[in-house]
Amino acid sequence: MDVSRGAQFARLLLETFDAMTREVVDELADAGHPGLTVSNELAMEAIDDGAGNAASLARRLGVSRQAAAKTITALEGLGYVERAADADDARRKSLRITARGREAIRVGSAAFDRIRVRWEAALGADRVAETENALRILRDGVPEEK
Repeated sequence: MDVSRGAQFARLLLETFDAMTREVVDELADAGHPGLTVSNELAMEAIDDGAGNAASLARRLGVSRQAAAKTITALEGLGYVERAADADDARRKSLRITARGREAIRVGSAAFDRIRVRWEAALGADRVAETENALRILRDGVPEEK
């Protein structure tokens, strides 16, 4: 049975993503952050960028509120995130990245940037930028032909 071109494309996207994330996870582990996943690192970046509770984190990551809450609990248990009294409402708790979390974000971000620079060296900066733009278009939805 022939594998469809669509399935081959999906597998190629997934394998490329997996290769990139494996490298980042390895660098995080080497820097003293074993067990931290790329999803955790991206969640910390979203929190650091203003996602101050489970609902806003869920919206930013495109996951359920329950999944976001589970991620927050895990990150809190690992010492990457802490809950603090909200400045506007003492009954609420807002999320903050700890120093350990900031270090992990720095390592993860630097790893992603090194990979991108390596890809630009291999393919050319214009081609990488074109690929990014194409992926944004595909992510945002291409109208179906009728």
